[in-house]
Amino acid sequence: MNAAIPVLVQAASPHVMNTYGRLPLALSHGQGCRVWDVNGKAYLDALGGIAVNTLGHNHAKLVPALQDQISKLIHTSNYYHIPLQEALAAKLVELSGMTNVFFCSTGLEANEAAIKLARKFGHDKGIDRPEIVVYEKAFHGRSIATLSATGNPKVQAGFGPLVEGFVRVPVNDIESLRSATAGNPNVVAVFLEAIQGEGGVNPMAPEYLQQVRQLCDERDWLLMIDEVQCGMGRTGKWFAHQWAGIKPDVMPLAKGLGSGVPIGAVVAGPKAAHIFAPGNHGSTFGGNPLAMRAGVETIRIMEEDGLLANAVTVGEHLKAALAHEFQGLPGLKEIRGRGLMLGVELSVPCGELVGRAADQGLLISVTADSVIRMVPSLIMTRAEADEVVGILAPLVKQLLKEKA
Repeated sequence: MNAAIPVLVQAASPHVMNTYGRLPLALSHGQGCRVWDVNGKAYLDALGGIAVNTLGHNHAKLVPALQDQISKLIHTSNYYHIPLQEALAAKLVELSGMTNVFFCSTGLEANEAAIKLARKFGHDKGIDRPEIVVYEKAFHGRSIATLSATGNPKVQAGFGPLVEGFVRVPVNDIESLRSATAGNPNVVAVFLEAIQGEGGVNPMAPEYLQQVRQLCDERDWLLMIDEVQCGMGRTGKWFAHQWAGIKPDVMPLAKGLGSGVPIGAVVAGPKAAHIFAPGNHGSTFGGNPLAMRAGVETIRIMEEDGLLANAVTVGEHLKAALAHEFQGLPGLKEIRGRGLMLGVELSVPCGELVGRAADQGLLISVTADSVIRMVPSLIMTRAEADEVVGILAPLVKQLLKEKA
């Protein structure tokens, strides 16, 4: 579109349901870690479609592969074998050390499937009312079941009654987990995010994950680790829980697995791999040839281009640069996260930074009211990380000055 002809973007469309607090801009195209709006303004993308655009925009290896697949088959159905499902499942099994995969289309669907797996696991053991341990500040989706598992009263408000069968505990506190489940024969699973995303980029400590794995083994529970946002190389390992040297029994994936093509998956280990039988679960769009090709190619390119190592080196550089820039700054609470999943927590609400950053050509998000979240594409360079800091730091300092 001709940049000389401005396009006015309304804050809310009269025809689209008003479910998002959108910025008044519309994006037209992208290249690498940069995008341009319909008026020709450029932005450095530190949000990556909320941890979705693993390979950035218009990747030279991904685009031709997707074009090739579109010319062959986009969708058939799961009435038939889909060879690309077998290929992607085999690769996820290899990377995870687990055994079987179910494909769907979103992270919500993957988490819903995990909840169903846990419940059927319990029923198969003779437990009539299975219960699942979930966490404060967790976010697992917006269906009624995943919303009930989520630990955010704001997103639950107005949608009661919530689904029963969840026991909620704080993060990184094994004694609270033991206490909350003591004497309860109905508990069948622990469901957690290795790093909470929407809850404020809150990592589970490696030693805590090890303790939970041990407890699940002792109690014959399923350990279900939601890797929807923190998985697929974002932290520098394929899955964030691998930093703790453990394996879950159930692992929902989505977001970055398809580099922007909608895809979800549930990877299961031996304890959970055969709970579902034909007719127990399904997905019309899940595992379609286009999504499977996107997943296969995403992983291939990540391996060829060394993107896990890049996530570590660029993530460490970005975190160190932020720490240096904000050293001693009143109002800064913590910089946390791993790899290219970072959060900067301030002492005050900072939602307005999203718009201010966009005005300066930087795309970020704010979650949990006061945490600046950065989950850029895994192709980001150190120079681009420096650009992020160069734009963001003055905005943060100005905001804290205003609110002091």
